[in-house]
Amino acid sequence: MKYLKMAFGLLIVILGSGSSTAYAQAPNAYCGNTSIFYVLLQPLCETQNLATSLERPAAFLPLSAQALAALATYNTNRLAAIAADPERAPNINPCTTGLCAVDPRLLAWGTTTDTIVKPVLYTSRSGGTISGHVWATVSGPAKRPGVVIINGSIVGYEQNYWHGAQDLAKAGFVVLSFDVQGEGMSDQFGEVPDQLEDAFAGTPALGSTPGSPPAFGGNGLPFYDGGSDALNFLLSTPSAPYVPVASRTSGTSHAAKQLRRVTAGLNSNYNPLWAMLDETKIGLIGHSYGAIAASWLAQKDSRVSAAVAWDNMCTPVSPSPDELTAFLNDPVNNVGGIFTLYGLGSPCFGAPAGPAPAITKPVLGITGDYIVPFPYLLTPNPANKTLGSLAYSQAGVDNADIVLRGGTHTDFMDTPVVPGLLRSIDLSTWYTTAWFQKYLLLDPTADAKLISKRWQNDSSTGKVDPSGDPNIYSWHYRSRMDIKLSNGSRFTCGDLRSGCAGQVAASQDGGPTHYSFATNVGITPLPNE
Repeated sequence: MKYLKMAFGLLIVILGSGSSTAYAQAPNAYCGNTSIFYVLLQPLCETQNLATSLERPAAFLPLSAQALAALATYNTNRLAAIAADPERAPNINPCTTGLCAVDPRLLAWGTTTDTIVKPVLYTSRSGGTISGHVWATVSGPAKRPGVVIINGSIVGYEQNYWHGAQDLAKAGFVVLSFDVQGEGMSDQFGEVPDQLEDAFAGTPALGSTPGSPPAFGGNGLPFYDGGSDALNFLLSTPSAPYVPVASRTSGTSHAAKQLRRVTAGLNSNYNPLWAMLDETKIGLIGHSYGAIAASWLAQKDSRVSAAVAWDNMCTPVSPSPDELTAFLNDPVNNVGGIFTLYGLGSPCFGAPAGPAPAITKPVLGITGDYIVPFPYLLTPNPANKTLGSLAYSQAGVDNADIVLRGGTHTDFMDTPVVPGLLRSIDLSTWYTTAWFQKYLLLDPTADAKLISKRWQNDSSTGKVDPSGDPNIYSWHYRSRMDIKLSNGSRFTCGDLRSGCAGQVAASQDGGPTHYSFATNVGITPLPNE
């Protein structure tokens, strides 16, 4: 990196822009604009942008021993759970390999006097056993909003998202995180005759097979129907226990299995933290395929008031395209007419059949420049990552879509081994918690957090960024926000990287001078975090 900086500075001098000290401002001054400097410097700009994905793995290196111990504990507990309950059948999925890494810092939750985490099992509509956890704090109001986190596909196992669960619990929410069917510790298959209805969530491309029925598996149902089942479980009580709805494929009820397992002391009859829950204030979070499902379910399910989509928010359409068709046709993946996978796109793909729900509920999207760290060979349209956000604005519904500079699809997974920005987890928890404080808690002070300038000049980002740039917003794509403030005025900003009138300084947003989710939940931050 030392020599890259020297080369970059020398090139700026050659181009006549002045001293090589201009290098530190290079992303702001040159990268992403239409000047001749960006055209000439684009390879260096792109190299620096891609290098940001190494920040988080590097920061985890001092925790390597603890991470390996946490992974060993996860694998031991996995084998023990299956041995103690032989009916459970999570294999085969990516975690069968024993490589589902865990942030070791998050395992302390539940061991302190103020933190609560309850493991739960329940039966899905297709008859699979679903594994999850419910999170809260001992201190806090008697009744609290609830949030369900819908995980992603492929390697989107539940532990990836415990950072979000803990941050929200600390802020006064009851949170349910779970493994969708086919992921992590949840069953791979359902019960006869619906074995394949929600199977293969880790390989959703199977659902792209032309004409494949839901019974073939590999489609979006583990996320859409699985998210709906999770909402049903979150809202269950002793007087209204959880009962799985009938399967989508055959209409079969698997309630008998749920009752049998409850009677045997294996499944949970209802949400163990039901007494804390305010059932009138419910939100959804999702990542990847879970983000697509969360966006759609927020509009479809009358029980949901708001959602956050970690890569990325989508627009309900009918008929809903399959995953492959959506990827192939979306403008974000056709830069210069050449197909390259850079994003999930704006239509909600893989949704259940039927009319598309109208856009009526606020959704926050957070995404990154890339799916995987693969360079842009041509300059993308800066609006193509926020097409869903624009559709929400056209519908007159509050929304925002934040694009992380150099971010990838794995930036929302808090694990030691995947690419990620050092501060992506912190930014996503900051915005996510503020979003639900505004739309579930109806807290007027949340506005200042959402319209804060703090992420334009984040000192931790500047310390580790290859170019020294403290601005975490993308220069490839515009980040935008369109929300009604508690004072009745409207804040609309089409480019959060540059900033807009009406934003507030970090010193006035109500947060700490330096925010990290780790400090917020009481664990040790990573270096520079």
